[in-house]
Amino acid sequence: MPDTFSYEVLESFGTLSEAENGWQKELTMVRWNDREPKYDIRIWSPRKERMGRGVTFSKEELITLKSILNQIQL
Repeated sequence: MPDTFSYEVLESFGTLSEAENGWQKELTMVRWNDREPKYDIRIWSPRKERMGRGVTFSKEELITLKSILNQIQL
């Protein structure tokens, strides 16, 4: 298993929050290791050269999540 990986942020859909150090929690579309792009929620450094842990979704999973969120009364 390789020690390195590659990623490309294809699109940023919006920022959920921003920390005092400038890192932002965002919903993005990311291509990991030249695979099919996925939707992704995680924290990114200001220029997206570093990232924190996050959660990755296929399109179908994101559609399901959207449906669940729409049912929650806030």
